[in-house]
Amino acid sequence: RADPGPPPAPPHPRRARSAQLAAHLGLPYAFASHFAPGDMMGAIEIYRERFRPSPRLQKPYVMLGLNVIGAETDDEAKLLFTSIQQAFANLRLGRPGKMPPPKADLQLDPMVAHGIAQALSCSVVGGPDKVKRGIAEFAERTGADELMVTGSVWDHQKRLRSYEIAAAAIG
Repeated sequence: RADPGPPPAPPHPRRARSAQLAAHLGLPYAFASHFAPGDMMGAIEIYRERFRPSPRLQKPYVMLGLNVIGAETDDEAKLLFTSIQQAFANLRLGRPGKMPPPKADLQLDPMVAHGIAQALSCSVVGGPDKVKRGIAEFAERTGADELMVTGSVWDHQKRLRSYEIAAAAIG
């Protein structure tokens, strides 16, 4: 007999409260899924289920953060993404600081790498085609009404290019 395991844990109380409050007041709901995605789907569900129309908003409106690192190739985007991975590793290890430059041979402690992968799981990293597909899949999966795209790229010109790729993907 197959065992589906325990039911998913409810969203973090603070995130659930913010979803409940926005729903109760009939306000839009924004979620920082670009760095704390763990409770995203549960919080969105609570918000949509409990939403009450208001003079300001007649139906639920969900805004989600999404990391997008675009470049000319998938490999270049992966390299650029190592800056934010290093920054998150430094934060988790108690060494906050400036965004580090990309590192081609980035090796992280497996436990740190696992935590970073979870924290940055709402990320689209790749060339133009992969970015377009990734953004569309994220929007479809979540039903987001609006995406707040962020792109922590160390090099300013490459960051601008990443945003251009994201903008072209969105249309």
